Amino acid sequence: MLFNSMQFAVFLPIVFFLYWGISDKYQWLVILLASCIFYMSWNPRYIILIGCTVFSTYCCALLIEKRRKQKKIFLVVCVIVCMGLLLYFKYFEMLEKTISSIFHEKSFEYGKIILPVGISFYTFQTMSYCIDVYNERIKPERHFGIFSSFVLFFPQLVAGPIERADHLLPQIKEKHKFDYEQVKYGLKLMTWGFFKKLVIADNLARHVDIVYSDVHAFKGFALISATVLFAVQIYCDFSGYSDIAIGTADLFGVQLIKNFNAPYLASSLKEFWTRWHISLSTWFRDYVYIPLGGNRRGRLRKGLNLIITFLVSGLWHGANWTFAIWGLLHGVIQLFENLIKPFRSEKKDHEILSITLTFILVCCCWVFFRANSINDAVYVFQHSFDGIQHLGSYLLKGYRDIQMTKMRTVKYLVAVIVLFLFDYYSLKIDVIEKISEFPRKTRWIIYYTLIIFILTVGNFGSNQFVYFQF
Repeated sequence: MLFNSMQFAVFLPIVFFLYWGISDKYQWLVILLASCIFYMSWNPRYIILIGCTVFSTYCCALLIEKRRKQKKIFLVVCVIVCMGLLLYFKYFEMLEKTISSIFHEKSFEYGKIILPVGISFYTFQTMSYCIDVYNERIKPERHFGIFSSFVLFFPQLVAGPIERADHLLPQIKEKHKFDYEQVKYGLKLMTWGFFKKLVIADNLARHVDIVYSDVHAFKGFALISATVLFAVQIYCDFSGYSDIAIGTADLFGVQLIKNFNAPYLASSLKEFWTRWHISLSTWFRDYVYIPLGGNRRGRLRKGLNLIITFLVSGLWHGANWTFAIWGLLHGVIQLFENLIKPFRSEKKDHEILSITLTFILVCCCWVFFRANSINDAVYVFQHSFDGIQHLGSYLLKGYRDIQMTKMRTVKYLVAVIVLFLFDYYSLKIDVIEKISEFPRKTRWIIYYTLIIFILTVGNFGSNQFVYFQF
């Protein structure tokens, strides 16, 4: 069930009224049942898989607390179960094909393994819960139903934010009272998320897919255009999802963590990763980078830890070596940034240059993220400037190749300017809250304009969110 589907438009109001209509003693039960229905709408069989993850994590956490002398054993069991399922469903085909190609053997014929939606996200959420219990940061939850509601909480179940138990679990347990202001804020945030998804991401996707579905059929500016458009597409797609998820949670009195913070206004890749997919980057920091030694064991070890962390992060995103290279590039560039940091200027005009350069580097990395193969990614870099000596025809041909029109250009440009202004001011203020303080006439003009723009320009083809494949 997609957020941008008619199913969800019917599902959400029903759950909302049931949740606030029932005794607050059973609110968790409404969330649990709704989350099960939400997840089963993709593939009913996989509720058994997530159920196994939930049950094993629940039991291991209790045993870690109860049997302290053997707690490491139970943590290992939890990690093996969670990671074992993830490795099988997500990476088995990749490993099998890689090994077959190395030894020049024919790939084993087996049925197509369907990746359970959200498995990467709920696996990390359950693992961090068990690790936190092991490190005595939190106490294990004894109520199985409430713990299940924490893992399956439907707004963030399939694509995050990846919540920590010490933040989300107490909110699931809490008896909520209806807060009109929070619900109103949630609806506004959801609307902004739908604007980013339907108006920007899904419209740009059609132009990106034209090129990246067969990059060898294109040369020159079309390759650069598709790459830049993809950078905007994936940001609006994923941050749009996060806004809808956070806004949906607000409808039930639950506050999820902020997952994006104007990442394309970052002046370095290090800063980019403090603003992009924040729940994942902090997860890797706390559960991979720091346990490896972080920056406590000298520069060489710090660099190695950084590379390992980003390599793992790349592979987390997908079972393809293109993702590994994407992660590796981010790690290597950050190492280089650390080397030149003492020589960087803090002047304002230099900051603008740094933001521009960072965006270009991020776009270069996105090539490997979006390409279907390493060969395709290399082709993009090799042929992006073919024909640039004839600049006019170079730009015009690329513009036509991605099937852009003047009308579309104007619509997209207006939408992206609105996005940029929102992101720019969001670094200083809560834009949604600030608009709420405007005079009634002004703010309703803004609301109606946004809604009309969504209805008239939005792509309502029920396109899946990009991060669902991870």
